[in-house]
Amino acid sequence: MQGEMQGGLDQPMQMVLRVKHPSSLGSAEEEEGEASSRSALSVFKAKEEQIERRKMEVREKVFAHLGRVEEESKRLAFIRQELEAMADPTRKEVESIRKRIDTVNRQLKPLGKTCVKKEKEYKEVLEAFNEKSKEKALLVNRLIEVSRTHLFQLKITHGSL
Repeated sequence: MQGEMQGGLDQPMQMVLRVKHPSSLGSAEEEEGEASSRSALSVFKAKEEQIERRKMEVREKVFAHLGRVEEESKRLAFIRQELEAMADPTRKEVESIRKRIDTVNRQLKPLGKTCVKKEKEYKEVLEAFNEKSKEKALLVNRLIEVSRTHLFQLKITHGSL
């Protein structure tokens, strides 16, 4: 871009130099040449100022955009920190719950074995109880039969039938 500016700058300067060169013909032509070179120089300066203004506008836009990008970057970093802070308590809570589950699980194993053992003992005792209940029922029935038979025999022997 600067090469273009220098190339553009050289042309009006050459015009100015040519116009002021002593080999120029007549004074009217000389003034006309000076006016045209001044006009070319002012056009060149105007374009140069316009380019400079655009350059400044672009620079301002770029810096404004960079500022917004930096702000958004800071905002994202802040949000990331907040999310990590939120995740930490959850992670700690999950870890605590897992430890408690492991502890309860260790306590459950012997209780489960004891429960199975007690159930087996209960079934054995229940079976023994049922057998003794049946035996008792049989003995009570036998006693009733024997008592009736004895009572019947007593009635027969005493003649009260």
